[in-house]
Amino acid sequence: MSYLPVDPARPEPVRVGLIGAGWMGAFHARSLASTIPGAVLAAIADPALEPAVSLAAELGVPQVTADPADLFADPAIDAVVIAGPIRFHAALSAAAARAGKHVFCEKPGATTLEELSEVEAAVAEAGVHWQIGFNRRYAADFLAARRDLAAGAVGTPQLLRSLTRDPGTGSIPHAARVPQWTMFLETLIHDFDALNWMNPGAEPVSVHVLADALVEPDLRDAGFIDTAVATIRYSNGAMAVAEASFSALYGYDVRGETFGSRGMVQAGRPTETAARTYGPEGLSARTPRLNIELFADAYRDELADFAAHAAARRDGAPAPDHGVPLTPGLADARRALAMARACIESVQTGLPASVAGSVVSGAGEAHDGAAAVAR
Repeated sequence: MSYLPVDPARPEPVRVGLIGAGWMGAFHARSLASTIPGAVLAAIADPALEPAVSLAAELGVPQVTADPADLFADPAIDAVVIAGPIRFHAALSAAAARAGKHVFCEKPGATTLEELSEVEAAVAEAGVHWQIGFNRRYAADFLAARRDLAAGAVGTPQLLRSLTRDPGTGSIPHAARVPQWTMFLETLIHDFDALNWMNPGAEPVSVHVLADALVEPDLRDAGFIDTAVATIRYSNGAMAVAEASFSALYGYDVRGETFGSRGMVQAGRPTETAARTYGPEGLSARTPRLNIELFADAYRDELADFAAHAAARRDGAPAPDHGVPLTPGLADARRALAMARACIESVQTGLPASVAGSVVSGAGEAHDGAAAVAR
């Protein structure tokens, strides 16, 4: 018997600590433990210890803690993935950065722009990589459309559209417990980033929103929103529409479109599986009902990209080159959050609202090299 030699130059995997063992955190954990090249899941932190211990046992993760600070203090941890409740995102990101950890944070990066400014300052001072979970960029059809845009397929963008319709049954379980502005901070924020990404070089200037509780009208007076349409004006003159519903009976429906002076690119469609059923009522196909089913590959690819960036920072190597701007950083998080906050203002006033301020320079990846910020 003779073993093959191991290449001594092979880089060490990025050792990742996960914060949050809930629905999304558990999916990220399973990806990090089995399918993300160049990464290893080294620890899990969650104040609710029982699910964290169970997940760690399932995946063979050696370290579990109730306190994320234990991950920040561990010199063996290179990076953290933050998948806890959004009200903790900013504080956890800033603390991780100050501890010298690279950060992948689920959206949104913060609940207010002031909170995000604190993250930006911590990241800039520490010089770590910070990435936000705008997974739609990594979906094959959206990335293909973005590459076509970069090649000039549509000319000058004029009209854009992005939509998210979550699967539903005609009612929304536990709707009364859904935080009031979830529609903008956690759902449409994906569409805002997609529109910004599909309109390279432009900045969002203003928004105007129509929103209502059409699925759960009894909660309208309590401020619940389950249906919304936002119109957006950009600094290059382009106009965009973002729409969302929490209850599409036919399953997930996520789409994007950019129309311009030379043509149009589209991504997404009401998604169906490859299996078909032929019966007395005709042809039918099953549609995804889980986000981790619809975007499974995109979720894994964004973590692989994060691990590659973290390894490059750690090892002093060049950052990954995707051919087009891909990796969403703090500048992208700020744009999308500013749009979400403007949408909230528009709902409260019934009037158009300006999208706040400029993007902090040097925070996160560049936005297609653009410096045009709406004044």
